[in-house]
Amino acid sequence: MLRRAGAGAVLTAPPGIREGTQRPADDDITLPQRAMAVRRAAARLCVLMGWAPVHEVTLPNGRRADILALLPDGGFACIEVKSGARDFLTDQKWPEYRDFCDALYFAVDGGFPQELLPAEVGLIVASDREAELVREAPAHKLPPSRRRALLLRFAALAATRLAVLEDPGAAAALRGALRAE
Repeated sequence: MLRRAGAGAVLTAPPGIREGTQRPADDDITLPQRAMAVRRAAARLCVLMGWAPVHEVTLPNGRRADILALLPDGGFACIEVKSGARDFLTDQKWPEYRDFCDALYFAVDGGFPQELLPAEVGLIVASDREAELVREAPAHKLPPSRRRALLLRFAALAATRLAVLEDPGAAAALRGALRAE
C-alpha cells in the first residue's frame, strides 16, 4: 500500500515497491516469487488461448511439469518455467518432458536472456500478470496410446484437485489414510 511521505501530500512507495504499482521491483523479488509470477502469467495465457492448464503435474517418467495444458485438439503442451539464467543452465531435464507432450515451451520473464534458450522449443514471455506467446513450439505428436494414458492421468489429477478444493476434509482424510498404510 502506498503511504504518505511526512506531513505533505506526496505519496511515495514503501521500500522495494515501484512507484505507481503494488508489486516489488524485479530485483527485490526472490527467484521462487519470480517463478510463481511467470507460472501464473503463463497459465493465464493458456486459459485465454483455450488451453486447460494444470500446475505441477508428475509425468510417467517421474519428472514434474510446471504446467501441462490440454489443447483444444486433444494434444498436450508442456510449459517449463524458468526463473532466471542460472535456473535454466543448472536444470537440463527439459528434454525429458518432450516424450509426454505434443509441444514443449519455456516460460520466462522479460529480463531472461532468451539467446540461452534452444530454438527447437516454444517461448512464452511473461510481463507483470500477462504473457505473450513469442515462438510456437514445433509439433511432435504423441503416439495415440501414450496420449490416452496421459489424458486419463491429467483428468484424474484435475478432478481430484477440484474435489479437494470443494471438500478440504477429503484431503485430510486421504493424508490420514496414506499415513496408516
